[in-house]
Amino acid sequence: MANVAQLTADALNEGGGILRLAPTWVPRSFLQPGRRLKLRPQDYYALGMDRGGIDERWFGSTTEAANENRNHDEGLSYCVFNGEKFLLRDAVDELKGEIIGDHIWDTYGKWPVYSKFFDNMGPIPHHMHQNAEQAALVGQEGKPESYYFPPQMNQIGNNFPYTFMGLEPGTSKQDVIDCLDRWNDGDNGILDLSKAYRLKPGTGWLIPPCVLHAPGSLVTYEPQWGSDVFGMYQSLVEGRMVPRSLLTKDFPEDKHDDNEYLVEALDWEKNVDPNFRNSNYLEPIVSEQGDGWCDKWVVYGKVDGKQLFTAKELTLQPGARCKITDGGAYSWITVQGAGRIGKLKLQSPVMIAFGAMTEDEVFVTAKTAADGVEFENTGTEPFVGLRYFGPDAQAKAPANGAWIK
Repeated sequence: MANVAQLTADALNEGGGILRLAPTWVPRSFLQPGRRLKLRPQDYYALGMDRGGIDERWFGSTTEAANENRNHDEGLSYCVFNGEKFLLRDAVDELKGEIIGDHIWDTYGKWPVYSKFFDNMGPIPHHMHQNAEQAALVGQEGKPESYYFPPQMNQIGNNFPYTFMGLEPGTSKQDVIDCLDRWNDGDNGILDLSKAYRLKPGTGWLIPPCVLHAPGSLVTYEPQWGSDVFGMYQSLVEGRMVPRSLLTKDFPEDKHDDNEYLVEALDWEKNVDPNFRNSNYLEPIVSEQGDGWCDKWVVYGKVDGKQLFTAKELTLQPGARCKITDGGAYSWITVQGAGRIGKLKLQSPVMIAFGAMTEDEVFVTAKTAADGVEFENTGTEPFVGLRYFGPDAQAKAPANGAWIK
């Protein structure tokens, strides 16, 4: 294979500053696939029953999936050019700011975010993601994240389209400690201390680190920080046992049996916020629109005062075209229809064989995004795509709670 720097440069030259990416599939041994990722039915266990079913597809990822018995490249996105494959992570390492922008490269030395489709048949355990300081204790990074529920992926809601989030105001830390003390008694009852919110396609949520949440069964587009840390605080889900190791895996080993420490790790103020919905809920907000097209913010706001990621949804009606400029590099996934981005064809597939190439996913460099990218709907139905951005890329993004206005 030619060296990655040359391959990347050639691919960017031919693609007009845009890299085509191959699908990245990730299994989870403790979850049941929702079967809406467009994989062939026989391929949801393509990595083996022992690895679990595939219920995630990752986008623009330079982050490894933290799975046991994982493949060496699990979770990492591949660029494809002239029949050759190379990791997006390696391309970024070689061309640095030329791909992701000087600000992000100089600050983080990598592409520090990614997104995914999460697709589960039912709910998953009430869990949190550690913050930066907590994750650093085990050599990892924290993980704030966000949700958007694409209507195109959610024709059916599956078994439980509700998400428990946070804790009911008035809950005490001892209440949660008592739940962890009951881990081996069956259902430890932690959901009795929380509230479920009905999930609505076309809306989303912003989830800070250290906030408990038990995602439901809608397909979720999840821009997030480039980490795979978590701690699961629920012992039984739909009758399935949750190993305590999934609670403690990303905490220091000497704290694994310290339930008081594990509860102190939660951001208490955010978990018992009486205005939790208004603080974290997201409704789309129009960014730009023109003749036959509309670009909307679907993920926006700051986490602890920092803009870590944002996302938009672009829709073009048949025959429409537009030129969009953005403040930073982005990863794009097509969710409906057929069209064009710059020089490259885009098509949302009907069914994908495991290991097969698609034409629905690309990565746009920072300079190309700033210069403006032309989109065109070449099909007979709406052409729709989602794209997410890295830190500080969108100075004009709405603030937290802007949907209320």
